[in-house]
Formats: sequence, structure tokens, C-alpha cells
Amino acid sequence: MRFVRVIAGVLLLVVGIPALFAGGGLWLVTRHADPGGAFAARFETVRTSGHAVVITDLDRLLRQEAPFARTAQTRLRLDARTTGGPAFVGLAPTAEVRGWLAAVPHATVRRVALARGPLPVRLDPAGPATANPGAATADEPVTPLGRPFWVREGIGSLEWSADDLAGEPMSLVVMRPDGGADLALDLRAELRAGWTGPATWGLLTVGVLLVACAVLLLLRQLRPREVIFVVEPDQVPVLAGRLGVTSLSGLGRPRQPDSTPPLPVRQLAPVGAGAAEPPRPAIGAARAATLADLGEPVRLPHPPEVRLSLAWPPADPDEPTDRPVAVPPVGGGPAGGDPAG
Repeated sequence: MRFVRVIAGVLLLVVGIPALFAGGGLWLVTRHADPGGAFAARFETVRTSGHAVVITDLDRLLRQEAPFARTAQTRLRLDARTTGGPAFVGLAPTAEVRGWLAAVPHATVRRVALARGPLPVRLDPAGPATANPGAATADEPVTPLGRPFWVREGIGSLEWSADDLAGEPMSLVVMRPDGGADLALDLRAELRAGWTGPATWGLLTVGVLLVACAVLLLLRQLRPREVIFVVEPDQVPVLAGRLGVTSLSGLGRPRQPDSTPPLPVRQLAPVGAGAAEPPRPAIGAARAATLADLGEPVRLPHPPEVRLSLAWPPADPDEPTDRPVAVPPVGGGPAGGDPAG
């Protein structure tokens, strides 16, 4: 059973510790959000001599540079301004944008690197090269306003979600409302992810619960097992003596480390089906330490009276003595014979 608990505790730690780290990382990230829960980033100034700045496949760029912006419950917002005022921002199918800007000089975004401070933007020139790009400023077909292929469009800002990029590839176009060349764009992006808060607290809660359960399983003290002896009634004293207890009811009690276990008191138990007699102590089982510990007073035999006199010669030498005792000869004489005769 202990082996199963150890395995379960280790598995809970394997799942709970990464959950804690993930929740802690998300908590640190959410601290950089503004009071409204949005993450903002500013780009370096984008300059091009063409008429537009185009992200050819917006979903692919997000997949490469910011995959967290493609999840559900995520919305993106792009604010764009030119030196002359708000810029036009539009979202349209890639095929439509490519055909519309095929004859117009523009620039495509190759990469947007995530870094501290303003984000760098790398551009590649696209479309035909012209010696005087400003000559096409008044060309009406370049004007983005009123085009039927825009899925979303706005002046100064544009907001979209991950669902708007599903299906066919979409291109993001930033240019002047009048379609003029020589762009200098100030861009600012904003991301709102509705899943960061619930995910953060969910991971932290699950991680704490799993780690706490693992600690309880690994550090829990084992309860002592109950030992049950099934013996004959007449063997109970013998078993108690073998185990070093006065009775079997003393099993399982913790012993004090400094105390000496008491000597067992063995008792004689009747064997057989005879009448039950009260148990009596075995011979030599218990002894009194002193005579005062005995229940009854001890009566010792009185020695015979002996009168001892140290006077010599005796005070009355004529006093008659007892008759001498006959002693048989050593060499063996007649039995009962008088040794003096």
C-alpha cells in the first residue's frame, strides 16, 4: 500500500509542479497589461517610397512571430498614423490585394520581431519600380476608399479576431486614404486575450491542489497495524510471557524509551475441563524484598536454653551428672555389651 501511495504522490508532483510554473509565468505576463487588460506594443517608424505597406498573409505572420495571438477569445487592434493624419487600414483576401496592387509600387512586410522597446519591422520592395513615385499620387485606381473586396476597413485603426482570418489567406494593407506615396507610418498594436485570467488562476489552483495532495500522500504517517492472536485459552499466559507483557491487552501500547519493561507475572491456568480455580502465582514468580513485606509475621523456632558458666572449678563438684551413654567398641563387640566391664 505504501508503494502505491509513493507512485501516486510522484505522479501528482509531475503534473502539479509544471502547472504551478505555467500559472506563475502567465501571472508575470499579465502584470504587463494595462488596466483594461490589453497588451500594447509600438513599432519602429515604417518608411517606404511606395503607396502602401502590405502584410501578404497575416495569419502566417502571426503563426511565425506571435502564435498566442491566434487563439480563441483573442482580438487584435492596429492603430496607424501618417505625417498627414490617420492612415487607412484594410483587411482583404490576398488574391484581391495582389491583383489590385500589381501595377503600384509598394512594400511587403517580411518579418516583425518581438523585442524590448519598439518592435522592428523588416520590409521588402514589391511592384514596379518608378523613377518618380510621387507621380502616381493622383492616380485614382490607387485610392483604397470604396473598394468592394475589403472584409474589414477603417481610418486610423482596425480591429479583428482570429475567426476573421479563418479560411482563405488575408492581407493587411496600410496606406494613405488618398493613396499617396512616400509613407512614414507610426504603428501601434494592441492585443486583448480573454483567456489569460482564467488560465492563470486555473493553473495556479490546480498546481497548488496537486502539490498539496502529493505532500500529504508522501509525508503521511503510517498507522500501526492491529495484531490479532487466535490461541487456545490455556495458552494465553504462555503467549503473554513470550511477548513480554503482563496480558495480551497491553499489545500496541508505545513503550517509554527510558522505562524498563516490568517482569511478567506468570500464572498457572487450569488445563482440561475441570472446575475453574482462581489463578495462583507460580513458584518463584514473586518474592518479598524484606520480611516486612510479608503479609503474616514470621515465626522462627526458638533455640534451646543453654546455661553457660565460665567459673572453674565448678561451684558444686559433687553435683550428680547424668548417666553416661554406652558407646559400642570400634573393633566390634557384642551388641549392647558394657564397654566398662
